This record gives sequence, structure tokens and C-alpha cells, in this order.
Amino acid sequence: MGKITEKQLLVDKIVEAIQDTKGEDVLVFDLSNIENAAAETFIICSGNSNTQVSAISGNIEKKVRNDLQERPWHVEGTENSMWVLVDYVSVVVHIFQKEIREYYDIEELWGDAKITKIES
Repeated sequence: MGKITEKQLLVDKIVEAIQDTKGEDVLVFDLSNIENAAAETFIICSGNSNTQVSAISGNIEKKVRNDLQERPWHVEGTENSMWVLVDYVSVVVHIFQKEIREYYDIEELWGDAKITKIES
């Protein structure tokens, strides 16, 4: 096994933080082979309410800051927590309320990506 990359550590830590706060339907998209992709990795998950979406994003930020000393470059969507985006540049996390996720169908947009479903 090669050395685990910083990006992989970040992905693992984010997934762990999502699972801690009971985020659902977690998918990891590897976009590294897609031209002009906004990031190398997208992580998508769902929450059942704005309270839960907010808790998931807060836990991601806290865990990553505490364990990896990294802060997001950008966070948006926290005003109403329907869809929160936490951007760590190489890894971008999308936390949706279920119906918003269904509406935007992000999975379809990145159909060419290598997608890993995280078992809860």
C-alpha cells in the first residue's frame, strides 16, 4: 500500500464526519479524469432537515479543522441549509436536503465520474 494522500485523508475524514451526523446516501465522485472539472473529488450526501444539513456541515468543518488542521476555502448555503457546499478546493462537499438533491439530480451531471457509494 502506498502512502495515503492528503486528499484521501481529507475524503475519509469528511465521510466520517457525515456518518457521525447520520448523513444519508453518501457518494464520492472521482472527477480527476474529467476535463475542466471544478474539483478532483465531490462528496454528496443528504440530510432530512435544515437542522441536520447544518449539523453535517458544521461537523465536517470541526472534524477536518481539529484532525487535519484544514479549513474550507469557501462555504455557502448556510443561511437556509437547503443545500450547503463546503469547498476544500480539491474536495468539494455538497450536503442536500433530500428533495433538493432529487430536484437538481447532481449525480446525472457527473455521470462520467467514478462513483463510490459509501455503505452506511
